[in-house]
Amino acid sequence: MEKIPMTRAGNTALQAELKTLKSEERPAIIQAIAEARELGDLKENAEYHSAREKQGFIEGRIKELEAVLGKAEVIDPSTLSGAVKFGATVTLVDEDTDEEKTWQIVGEHEANIEKGLLNIRSPIARALIGKDEGDSVEVRTPGGEKSYEILSIRYS
Repeated sequence: MEKIPMTRAGNTALQAELKTLKSEERPAIIQAIAEARELGDLKENAEYHSAREKQGFIEGRIKELEAVLGKAEVIDPSTLSGAVKFGATVTLVDEDTDEEKTWQIVGEHEANIEKGLLNIRSPIARALIGKDEGDSVEVRTPGGEKSYEILSIRYS
């Protein structure tokens, strides 16, 4: 069984989502299905079909979260140091545009590029792994080749 690397914050967020789905969303959708059934003919009952569809989504997400959390290996970045590895927060400068970007390298189930959480399996993260401050990295992206210099690496 392959372990899924995850930060403590990512694990906590997924645990919270699972709890919400089980304790709030699931009971609410069961109630909505019961109310829709009371309206009569189920063949042409849009509320019933919509509620059943939402129930399927919720149950699927619960199963997915339980599977991911069951395989999760929580890694505490604050215990790490040195070259870039999982959990590192890396500040880069684009060598073409001088634009600075900061990303934390996290597991794929907690990645969110808008929040600065970079999937460890992404091309940029794979290029950064093992590099040190001051190193330049070349990354092949869908938009073409990019060159970055690593300004800082921190673990917190």
